[in-house]
Amino acid sequence: MAFQDWMKQANLIGGDWVAADSGETIDVTNPATGDVIGTVPKGGKAEAERAIKAAVAAFPGYRDTSLMDRCALLWKLHDALMDNQKDLAELLTVEMGKPLAESMGEIAIGAQYVRWFAEEARRAKGEIVPAGVNGRRILVTKHAIGVVGMITPWNFPSSMLARKIAPALAVGCTVVAKPATATPYSGLAWGALAEEVGFPKGVVNVVTGSAKDISKAMMDSFDLRKITFTGSTEVGKELIRGSADTVKKVSMELGGNAPFVVFDDADLEKAVEGAMVSKFRNAGQTCVCANRMIVQSGIHDAFVKRLVERTEALKVGDGLEKGVEQGPMIDMDAVEKVEDFVADARDKGGEVVTGGARHDKGGTFFQPTVVTGATQAMKFATEEIFGPLAPVFKFETEEEAIEMANATVYGLACYAYTSDLGRAFRLNEGLQYGMIGINSGLITTVEAPFGGVKESGLGKEGGSQGLDDYLEVKYVCIDGI
Repeated sequence: MAFQDWMKQANLIGGDWVAADSGETIDVTNPATGDVIGTVPKGGKAEAERAIKAAVAAFPGYRDTSLMDRCALLWKLHDALMDNQKDLAELLTVEMGKPLAESMGEIAIGAQYVRWFAEEARRAKGEIVPAGVNGRRILVTKHAIGVVGMITPWNFPSSMLARKIAPALAVGCTVVAKPATATPYSGLAWGALAEEVGFPKGVVNVVTGSAKDISKAMMDSFDLRKITFTGSTEVGKELIRGSADTVKKVSMELGGNAPFVVFDDADLEKAVEGAMVSKFRNAGQTCVCANRMIVQSGIHDAFVKRLVERTEALKVGDGLEKGVEQGPMIDMDAVEKVEDFVADARDKGGEVVTGGARHDKGGTFFQPTVVTGATQAMKFATEEIFGPLAPVFKFETEEEAIEMANATVYGLACYAYTSDLGRAFRLNEGLQYGMIGINSGLITTVEAPFGGVKESGLGKEGGSQGLDDYLEVKYVCIDGI
């Protein structure tokens, strides 16, 4: 199959495709079949240090490349992504499991991030500040921060790297990327694409292997000036602590516990459609998916009935099969985690209305599941599910809904359905989340800042704000004018 042309089984360091020093490899498995599809190098400290050294060496020359030349390279990268969209999507589905249609969309939005930041870099403006003393000019300027370390997750192995690598390259940074061990090929493909369109050697480096050893090498290096990470809050906290010794700039896109609030005045069909998109996209394995359905009493029963009907109609199977809407979960640990949530809910009085068990397809397939009678005592009230389980809570008043929605340490994304414009503004004020979808269950877009508050992270990706974390601000005072 053509996707194998992009399945690089080596690391990209300083423009060379290389194995691990030890010769050790890691098997990469298709979660839909259990088959090993290939291997990647089991790199570690030494490989990461060489990649950083290569990025350091490449930085001055790339930083001094003209803005228009960098933009031209990014436009070529955008075109390469779209020209090879189907092959890259197939590779993504084979290593991760999501339906091919979702993978096609992921490659497309990754390309959109590249195009967006190619354009947005032209607007990374400084300013001239009025001086309080005659004969002076005060200038504020922005500059590429330097070498950037990128650690990306398995659930969106292409687009998560896109919204990090695109702004970094746009402003003149060089990068060392560490893709997830479960889905390394989509990350390595970015290295191959960058090489193909003409980025200089050492500007883009991709290292696979031990997350612990590679991330420590990044943290210990003074020359690597920024870390950007997408993943669990637990790991994010460790990286923040590790960044302290060299005072790195960090951006963290961490865990979520997204409430999906449905008021009595909501459009029922639109709310259910939004719930399906938000909850079951990528088999519920997204940081922004609906974790808790919080439904007002007047519409609760109708919403549950329609949600169950739609859930039971989902086609589960191998993501490469036509018409499949839900693929497998990433591994057996993920399956067992969802099973634990279901068992906990049952023990505490919840009712499994549909699903609730492993799918008869075997492997890591799990039935799309709806649980009613959910309460704050159940684990999924405060913990991230990351699977195809939709728990439904009931509420009476707007104040109660906001209180329930905010009853978590997380603050990434939330959703609310209502026809009351005034309520929409009150929700914006009251909900403690970095992203809020009003009457929409799919809100990620390149034009808007992506990121959370509280323990869901630091910094923003996308939008005009997405450049900020890759830039340093300098002030220069010119006297004697």
